[in-house]
Amino acid sequence: MLRNGNFVRYWISAILNDFGSYISTLALPLCSAILLHATPSQMGILGAAAAVPFALLALPAGVFLDRHRKLPVLLASKMVQAAALGSIPLAYWLGKLSIEWMYVVALLNGCCSLIGGGAEQIFLTNLIGRDKLIEAQSKFAAVDSIARIVAPGIAGVLVQWLTAPFAVIFNALGFIFSILILRRLDVNDPQPEPSQKHMLRDIHDGLLFIWHNPLLRTLAWSAGFWHMLFYGFTALGVLFGTRELGMTPGLLGMAQMIGGVGVMLSSVLLRPLNARYGMGTTVLIGIGLTACAFTAMPMIPANLFGSPLVSAVVSALVTMMLDCGVMLFFMPYMTLRQKVTPDAYLGRMVSTMRFLTVASAPAGALIGGYLGEHYGIRTGMACIAAGGIVLTVLMALNPYLRKPPEPLATAQH
Repeated sequence: MLRNGNFVRYWISAILNDFGSYISTLALPLCSAILLHATPSQMGILGAAAAVPFALLALPAGVFLDRHRKLPVLLASKMVQAAALGSIPLAYWLGKLSIEWMYVVALLNGCCSLIGGGAEQIFLTNLIGRDKLIEAQSKFAAVDSIARIVAPGIAGVLVQWLTAPFAVIFNALGFIFSILILRRLDVNDPQPEPSQKHMLRDIHDGLLFIWHNPLLRTLAWSAGFWHMLFYGFTALGVLFGTRELGMTPGLLGMAQMIGGVGVMLSSVLLRPLNARYGMGTTVLIGIGLTACAFTAMPMIPANLFGSPLVSAVVSALVTMMLDCGVMLFFMPYMTLRQKVTPDAYLGRMVSTMRFLTVASAPAGALIGGYLGEHYGIRTGMACIAAGGIVLTVLMALNPYLRKPPEPLATAQH
């Protein structure tokens, strides 16, 4: 695959996006929590704003992707994201930055992640073929692990040096360079055949396709439950680190760097686990690790052994467990979806699955923020941990994950 020039260019684009996104993942919540003094409820709303597009637009987005070329959609999405992120330092410089402004940026980023992210998944499948998806995902995981280790530390330094609003400029620049690289791709990205069906009919067909496929149906409800928990956990994560553990932006970034080792570990474990136990069992292992991390994090005391630094190190180790679990869950999860879906349904499958799985995320973020606001941050995270344990047990009992059906789409590719 590394001899494939188009894949290498795509991979470089993904590297730029990975580094930039990890900087923004830390810088944007810090901007809201420290600079704008956001409450837990406001952090919950911020997380919900990023996920609302998946609930409102995912189904029509799937039909849109099945009816249009993917590369132009991908490029347009990255351009909008670059503009939205670039508006943050501009608003701060003009004295106009507010939590409401951050809500709008999160909403725009959510829209672009939905449409552009869906186009990206389908475009990659067309670029390399289904048979090479696991190999490609392993390469992406390896690069993502490096970005996950290095970028948060850079973000922490940038936040302390430039302040959080100006740190996100690096993500905006990454999107611009990514656009320049992707424009040079020479790939087969044909215009799909015009559809004579009404959009609602196509949406209906996409929902029925997932409902009648037991594996996709199982992945939909389990990932939906997990997203609700994860967004609730994320809404409280930065507040827990800064207000409960007393971590500075720089220390929080260093803790995130250590946590990024989990992504590297997942890139090493992914292929042997899939080969020995199958992708369904690997998904279960990933879910179990995330539940353990949800449980361990709120149990960390503020001054373990009398030192806040020790608490930060333990937090980093728990984050490492969480990151490893997330990657072991999502890499085979995405591959399983692609393998059982024929080409004609790829766009609707990706977006419908996103609707079914991420539509619960706004509720999770709002619930997490509410629990943190009214019962304390630790209590809110403990409730999320209980949900993670229940989800792990339910998924482990499901026969379609223990032994997924054989791929159905290979002959139709």
